[in-house]
Amino acid sequence: MLRARGYSDAEIGTHAGLADTSLQLAVAPQMVRLEQLRSGPKPGPADGVYGGDPRRASAELGRLGVEAIVAETVAAVKRDTAMRAIRTVPGMPPVVDPSNLYSEAGAGRFSPAVKGALPRVYVPNLRSSDVYVIDPGTFKVVDRFRVGSVPQHVVPSWDLKTLWVTNNASRSPEGSLTPIDPKTGKPGPEVKVDDPYNMYFTADGKEAIVVAEAFARLDFRDPHTMEIRSRLQVPGCEGINHADFSIDGRYAIFTCEFGGGRLAKIDMVKRKVAGYLRLGETAMPQDVRVSADGRLFYVADMMAGGVQLVDGDRFEKVGFIATGVGPHGLYPSRDGTKLYVANRGSSTIRGGKPRGPGSISVIDFATRKVVADWPIPGGGSPDMGNVSADGKTLWLSGRFDDVVYAIDTLTGAVKSIPVGKEPHGLTVWPQPGRYSLGHTGNMR
Repeated sequence: MLRARGYSDAEIGTHAGLADTSLQLAVAPQMVRLEQLRSGPKPGPADGVYGGDPRRASAELGRLGVEAIVAETVAAVKRDTAMRAIRTVPGMPPVVDPSNLYSEAGAGRFSPAVKGALPRVYVPNLRSSDVYVIDPGTFKVVDRFRVGSVPQHVVPSWDLKTLWVTNNASRSPEGSLTPIDPKTGKPGPEVKVDDPYNMYFTADGKEAIVVAEAFARLDFRDPHTMEIRSRLQVPGCEGINHADFSIDGRYAIFTCEFGGGRLAKIDMVKRKVAGYLRLGETAMPQDVRVSADGRLFYVADMMAGGVQLVDGDRFEKVGFIATGVGPHGLYPSRDGTKLYVANRGSSTIRGGKPRGPGSISVIDFATRKVVADWPIPGGGSPDMGNVSADGKTLWLSGRFDDVVYAIDTLTGAVKSIPVGKEPHGLTVWPQPGRYSLGHTGNMR
């Protein structure tokens, strides 16, 4: 640019010459002794100037340089973004921001599909086989109804029109799904299915994936009627339970709670097991959540006392972040910058000690560091849940204390609300986002 305007290489220089001084005059003129520069002799190495002559420097030239730098930077970002453009599976909504796959689930970004939905927190209590309904505005229980045996999670459907309670009936043949109408908050007739511990949806929304934990199996069903379409055995994944999906929807990683601390990678296009990854002999993986940029999967390891980091594409362990006792649930903040880790305060599956040393760890996605730690006052057992629509409250079940926690995401302050016996995978509704991939609201 300077050469095109008639300035020689001898003037431009390599350090503190015409180019550098002009930029300085444009952005920080107080750093340049302008009068001395104009009236003095040509500066040299003794003045810190190498191979140039700054005496014709000006703020105008500097502004041109700043504009050129900004333009090139923007162009580079655009080139990088274009290279990162995500080719999703057919039928999956596009990834709007490759640097933050949660961008469309930001605070207040509601789909028209949730218009008229009651603001409620739905809490499945597995030992009392009922659902408590909390008004998040008053923090009071406003309803309660019976469901099937051993309800585990309340799962938003892909189209955001139904909430499904997964009643897995503890390995008995009485498993079922209970639909809830989010506009009335009332349950509908149960649908009989085998052992529905949890439920997800394919990225295109065409099928529900019922996680039949006791059978180490994934059942692909009609997302509305729940009629069976196909089944996939995952024999190396004993205790298959939680999952999350790659940024392009082409694969999912499921956690295997029992049998040697494994993960199972499922090719969602070919509908086959792509492989297994052992995290460690004593590992017990629970919830799993993909990072905002889609590059890593965060896996809560209840026995290791922290979160395992897994490169999903290469399917290999790449790191570990210590958090607390019994890490279980993982939930991204509404702006996609942080991950809330629910440390249950116990490493046991059932019957953990009430008022254990439960806490919430806050991980920064960018640095992969714990930036805050919020203990439950007096002890507790935070488990599964999700974040409020505005991002200001983290709602979690108190698994072994028969309460629900409402945690202020700014201060960590905790409110406790008594509910039924052994609350588990509660959901907060409505949530922002275009569609749900299941669980308690894996929103995109």
